[in-house]
Amino acid sequence: MLEIVLTLVFSVVMLVFMAFPAMKIVEAIGKITPISEKLHNILQILITILLSLAVGLFLKFA
Repeated sequence: MLEIVLTLVFSVVMLVFMAFPAMKIVEAIGKITPISEKLHNILQILITILLSLAVGLFLKFA
């Protein structure tokens, strides 16, 4: 249980820093295929969360 909490704490801190890479990733996806504004916003939020979880896991286990 402590491992999960530590991973989430690391991930919450990284949410702010992962917003810019997520914007760039969604922008690149938008250049390849046209996406609606609603899908653009949803993708940006999901990719931000996934990137921050990935960095949180890396910080926990590295």
